[in-house]
Amino acid sequence: MDQIVQYFKAHGGYARMKDLKTRSFHTRDIARMYKQGVIEKVKPGLYKLAELGASTDSDATIAEVCHAVPHGIICLTSAISYYELATYNPSEVLVAIPDDSKPPKLDYPPAKFYYFRDRFYNPGIVKSKTAHGVIRIYNREKTVCDMFRYRNKLGLDLALEGLRNYLKLKEANITKLRKYAEICQVKTVMIPYVRALVG
Repeated sequence: MDQIVQYFKAHGGYARMKDLKTRSFHTRDIARMYKQGVIEKVKPGLYKLAELGASTDSDATIAEVCHAVPHGIICLTSAISYYELATYNPSEVLVAIPDDSKPPKLDYPPAKFYYFRDRFYNPGIVKSKTAHGVIRIYNREKTVCDMFRYRNKLGLDLALEGLRNYLKLKEANITKLRKYAEICQVKTVMIPYVRALVG
């Protein structure tokens, strides 16, 4: 069982059942570890070391969702909070998935899934390395534009706070922001606010 634990540790504390089987680890040993509480089920086919505990660190929580949902991209309020562009702290992780995906089964952490069409799903994905693993998330510009795209659901005030804080950044790039505003189809709504805040 020590070898199995080492395998988990070498993969950020997570492992998929199919990968464990490929490495010729016995399913009875994995079942025993689960029964003994050494590992915990995140979702069917995905386990994590119990010593990781319940994630309280927001990066750890986000990374856990990325482990559990390989095609998921951290978006909207979760992304804006990750970039510290808003004071809002979401109670669940917001995740973009392709609109033809099946809803993922996730025991923990709490997550809410948004179905993005390809034209909205594919642009602006970045991979951020953290101590808890790689996080797949939209870049700052795409995140701000997505907030405007969902302003009726999530609130215009939050979208404006994100935009205001983005424009204060040293690395703010209005050309890039305009590009994503076009992609997200929010240019006519957002650009007047940009002009007002910059001007």
